[in-house]
Parts: sequence; structure tokens; C-alpha cells
Amino acid sequence: MDLQRVPKGRGYLDIAEDLTLQGILSPSASDPGRNKHRDQRAWSKYAVRVILTNPRYTGHQVWNKQRKDEILLDVENVALGTTTKQRWNTKDQWIWSEHPVHDAIVSVEEYQRVQEILATRARGQFSQRPHPTRRPYAFRGVLFCGYCERRMQGNWNNHQAYYRCRFPAQYAIVNELDHPKVVYLRESEILDEVDGWLGTEFGPNSLERTIAAMAEQVVDPNEAALIDLRKRLSKCDRKLNQYRSALDAGGDPIEIAGWINETKSERARLEGELKAAPAAQRISVAEIRSMIEEVGDVVRLVGEADPDDKAALYTQLGLKLTYYPEKQYVEARINPEPPHVRAVCVRGGT
Repeated sequence: MDLQRVPKGRGYLDIAEDLTLQGILSPSASDPGRNKHRDQRAWSKYAVRVILTNPRYTGHQVWNKQRKDEILLDVENVALGTTTKQRWNTKDQWIWSEHPVHDAIVSVEEYQRVQEILATRARGQFSQRPHPTRRPYAFRGVLFCGYCERRMQGNWNNHQAYYRCRFPAQYAIVNELDHPKVVYLRESEILDEVDGWLGTEFGPNSLERTIAAMAEQVVDPNEAALIDLRKRLSKCDRKLNQYRSALDAGGDPIEIAGWINETKSERARLEGELKAAPAAQRISVAEIRSMIEEVGDVVRLVGEADPDDKAALYTQLGLKLTYYPEKQYVEARINPEPPHVRAVCVRGGT
């Protein structure tokens, strides 16, 4: 990332947009295997902030950022002993390696300039907000946005559980993704419908049919990674076509040949990863039955569980909900695919 090319006064999201438009892979796209929970289509403003504020990205090793302090468990009863707590040292106590130990993304001067800007903004009066109280969300981790396919975040509002997606506020908007500023969904609008559907499909009259239908489905645990590999292969093909067009237009043959060779090498590496990916497999009836036995009596559990227990139950079942705001319904699936897909209308309807 060349910060010299970034105009002054731009924020993290503007820089993320610039990097995305340049075709520079984000950290999650560069290593999708370790970042399955992050969006790989565009740079996040948080990724930009981490790179600009973490001294490791200057190429130097940094020590003594934290220290261990021995704290008395009870100042009035020293016989109880002490406990160890880690605390941050001030930056003037950090120890930097004399020479770089790995490739740098930002220079030391750029890093220091960013710290000065952030320190200037931090000056002034502010109050420390207390840590929020943990709220129960039944669909924690299983509800996805139909626009960007990211997990929706829990948000407590008016004494109720809501879920929201704020993709435009966190990621650079690319690929003509038409995403509203905020997508909201109230938990109570779909909770009874989803529980009723699960109770029907896993009830005594439908359980055997459900297990048989689930066993017929092919499960690919690497589907997201394979989709990403195919996208990157297509991008390599587009680059090669552009380079050949530039060559036909009279561009420098030596420079363009270097670009072509580099892209061909990248394409060959991606093809190797695609061929080495594990094949899709079927889940047997016995495996599905074992999973359901571990979960227990689904019909009874769904009706009696509190939100935290429901969240654990939904995760064990492999439930995935996708909210499509423009159509006002939520699609519920059990992975591997259940025998039916239930569309729950939101704010009225049948």
C-alpha cells in the first residue's frame, strides 16, 4: 500500500475504497482460509486502521508493549496472595528492533505521522463508556444479510433483540453492490415461525423423511474457498486479456511481458489450489441421526429453551437464515439442505 498516493484528509473508508478500486487484495482475500468470517470482496476500514496503527507493519519487531503486574487479591488480607494482570506500557517504553525483520507495508515515518494525527484527534474532553451488558440473541451467528451474505450483528433496541447489517459503513462498495445504509430485522418477527418450522420438520411424523432427504444432499465444506478461487482465476484471465490488448496497442513489450508472466504464475498457483481442494462428500443417514440424537428432542428443546440455549441449538443443527429485505422474507435452511426451504414473510403476509 503506497500511502504517498493517498490524498491528505481521507479517512479509513476512503482509503479502503481506493485500495479496492486498484485491485489490491484485502487481507481476508489474500488468505481466505484464515478469514472465512470476513468479507473478501473489498477492503474493510478496520483492516486499514490496523495496518496504520500496528507497528509490526513497519517491518520492525516491537517488544515490551505490555508488562505483568502483581496485584493483591485483597488489600486488607494480604495472606490471600496476588494475581497477575497484563497492562499496556506507554509507547516511549516500547523497544524496536534496530533493523527491519520482514517486509514493510508502511514506513516508520508514515506510521509515526498517523500516530500523531490520531493523538491530536484524541485530545479533548471525553468520557469512557461502560462495557455493554451482554444481551441474549437467539439467532446469534446464523442470520445472514441477503444483499452482501455477511452475518448480521445483534443490536439491542427498545428492550428487544434486533439484527443489523452496516456493510456500506465498514467496507468499500464495489462490484455495483446495491446495499442499503442499514438493514434491520427484529428477532420477534421470525422467531415463532422458525421454531414452528423446526418443530414440524424434526417432529415424530416427519423426522425419518427429514433425515433421508438430508442424507441425499452433497456437502462441500470448502464451498466458500472454492468460489473465491474461481473468482481470482477469472480476475487473472481479465488481466491477461488487458495486457494482450495493451501489447497490441503498442505498449512496452518487455514491461508487459513481465506482467503477463507474473499473472500466469499466479493463475497456475490458483489452479493448483483448486485441484488440491477436497472433494465434496455425502453425509450418511447414521451420521445425521447421531447429530440429531446429540441435540436431543428438538421439538421440546425449541419450545422451552431460552435465547442463549436456542442459539446453541440452532448452531448444532446447522441452521442458516438469510434475510432478503427487498422481498421482506427470511429463508431458513438446515445445512446440509433440508427437504424443504421455508420462506417466512416479514411484517405481515402468510
